[in-house]
Amino acid sequence: MSVVTRFAPSPTGYLHIGGARTALFNWLYARHHGGRMLLRIEDTDRERSTKGAIDAILDGLSWLGLDWDGDVVFQFARAARHREVAEGLLAAGRAYHCYASAEELAQMRETARAEGRAPRYDGRWRDRDPSEAPANVKPVIRLRAPTEGETTVDDAVQGRVTWANRDLDDLVLLRSDGTPTYMLAVVVDDHDMGVTQVIRGDDHLTNAARQSQIFQALGWDVPAMAHIPLIHGADGAKLSKRHGALGVDAYRDLGYLPSALRNYLVRLGWSHGDQEVFSTAEMIAAFDLKAVGRSAARFDFAKLSNLNGLYIRASADADLVAAIEAILPGVGPARGLDAPLSDDLRDKLTLAMPGLKERAKTLIELLDSAYYLYAARPLQPDDKARALLSQEGRARIAAVLPALEALPDWSAAATEGAVRAHAEAAGCKLGQVAQPLRAALTGRTTSPPLFDVMAVLGRTESLARLGDQTADPPAA
Repeated sequence: MSVVTRFAPSPTGYLHIGGARTALFNWLYARHHGGRMLLRIEDTDRERSTKGAIDAILDGLSWLGLDWDGDVVFQFARAARHREVAEGLLAAGRAYHCYASAEELAQMRETARAEGRAPRYDGRWRDRDPSEAPANVKPVIRLRAPTEGETTVDDAVQGRVTWANRDLDDLVLLRSDGTPTYMLAVVVDDHDMGVTQVIRGDDHLTNAARQSQIFQALGWDVPAMAHIPLIHGADGAKLSKRHGALGVDAYRDLGYLPSALRNYLVRLGWSHGDQEVFSTAEMIAAFDLKAVGRSAARFDFAKLSNLNGLYIRASADADLVAAIEAILPGVGPARGLDAPLSDDLRDKLTLAMPGLKERAKTLIELLDSAYYLYAARPLQPDDKARALLSQEGRARIAAVLPALEALPDWSAAATEGAVRAHAEAAGCKLGQVAQPLRAALTGRTTSPPLFDVMAVLGRTESLARLGDQTADPPAA
C-alpha cells in the first residue's frame, strides 16, 4: 500500500516552528517511502481562520522547500460530506440525537469537578426515546461510543497507549446548527484522502483515541499513528516567543537560510547517530519514525545560528547575495537599502562575499558586515572606529595616502604592498597604519581583510573615503 501522509494546519496564525517541524517529518516520511504528502487546511473555525494565515502557511512551506502533492484541501468546503457521514452513523444506530442544554452540560461539568472526576457527558440521551425530546430544541448528534473495554493506539513514537472506554464519553459529531466538529471532520477527511500515516504533535494523543472510535464506528481502517513530542525552550520550559516560538517568516527575516532551518528542525526530536548536518537527500534516505524520541525537543537559538553559519560558508557567493536581496523589503529600509539592489552594489557584494561570509551566522550579520559597501559618504564610524580616527590615526592615513594614490594597479596585493612598504619606512607596525585605514574605509574596527575591502571598493571610492578623513576636522 502506498504511503500517504498529511499536514493539516489550522489557519488561525502564522506557520509556527512546531508546525514547520511536523510538516517536515510528514514530508520526509512520505518521500522516504516513495509516497505522497497532502496538505489540508483545517479552516472550520470560521471566526479565527484568515486568508492571511493561509497565505503565510503556504508561503512558509514553500520557502522551507516542502512541497505537497495534489491540490490543497480546505476542510470547510467539505462540510456537506461530514454531515452526510454523521447522518449515516445516526441511521445505523452508531450515533444519536442529544438534547442536553448548555445549562445541563455546565452542571455536569460542575458536578464532576466537585467529585474529583474528569468532566464528561453522562450519556443521558443515549437510550432515551425520541418522543421525550423537548420541543423547539435543535439537538446535536453524538457518537454512541463503547462503554466497556478499551481503546488502544499502537503509536510509532509513544508505543502502545490504552484508554478505558468508560473514561471516553460520547463526543459530539454534529453541532446543533449542523456544523461538523473537528473530530468528525478529521476522520472523514483522513479516510477520503487515503491517509495511511498520521504524524502530529503529542498534544493530539487523546484525540487519537476519540478519532479511532469514530473510524471503528464507520468500519474504516484506522491510519497508523505517530505522535511526536512538542518543542520546548533551551531551559526546558514550554516554548514561547522568548525561546523562538516565531513564525517561519520571522526566521527568514532574521536571516536564516531555509536549508539550515530545515536541517535544524529535523534534528529536533529525531536522531541518526552522531550526524548533525544532512543534505536533503540524506534526510530522506535516513528518516525513520523509530528514531524519534519521546522526550520534548529543546529549541536552541545559538545552535541554530551556528548551523546557519555553517550553511552560509558552504553557500555560493551569488546565492547568498540573492538570499539577501530576497529579504531586503523587510530589513533594507532600516539600513537605507532598497530592493532590488543596484547592479554596482550587487557586483560589489558578490566580490566581497568570500570575506564577509567567514564570520557571519545569519544573512543579517552578512548585510551589516557589508555596511561599508553601501554606506553613504561621509561614513559615520561607530564608537570604536571613531577612537581609531584620532588626530594620530588621521595623520597616519594622510601619510600613506600619497603611496596609495600613486599605485598604477589597484588590487589587494598592490595596496597591501604599498601599505607594508610605508609602515616599514615609517618605522611602525603594520597594524598602526592598517587599523585607522580600516576605520576610515568601513566605519568599523572589524571587517573582511583590509586589502580585500580596498579591492572591492575600488580606487575611486577608497581614496575618496580616506580623503574624507584627512580633509575634515578631527572626529569628536
